[in-house]
Amino acid sequence: MNALADYAARRDVSLSLIAEAAIASLLSPDADERKEAAIARRLDQIDRRVQRVERDVGIAIETLALFVRFWLTSTPALPESAQAEARAKGLQRYDGFVDALGRRLSKGPKLRQEIAEDVPAAPPADTDELPAG
Repeated sequence: MNALADYAARRDVSLSLIAEAAIASLLSPDADERKEAAIARRLDQIDRRVQRVERDVGIAIETLALFVRFWLTSTPALPESAQAEARAKGLQRYDGFVDALGRRLSKGPKLRQEIAEDVPAAPPADTDELPAG
């Protein structure tokens, strides 16, 4: 009753008018069809959101894989004597990376926003192209 009274007050109509409309809607021969249409619309929205999430995860995975491959193919192994200094420098650089990532995530634009939705798939190749460098 409280919810009905609140709804009627927000719409500035009488309780009986709201109750009458609700009962008419419930008893309407097309009530089930309208409910089904509303559920179908919601499911379509969820499906589009899931497709965007799948796309974004795919972009993230491919970005990470490309970076790792590039890093592994372009970074030489260090001699034992330089590894401690390299670890310390790596931790410092990682902290800088995390700070930069935080700034990027808070400001935008996001990588997924920079990549067009309708980019055609590239033909399969034996090896991925790596940036020159």
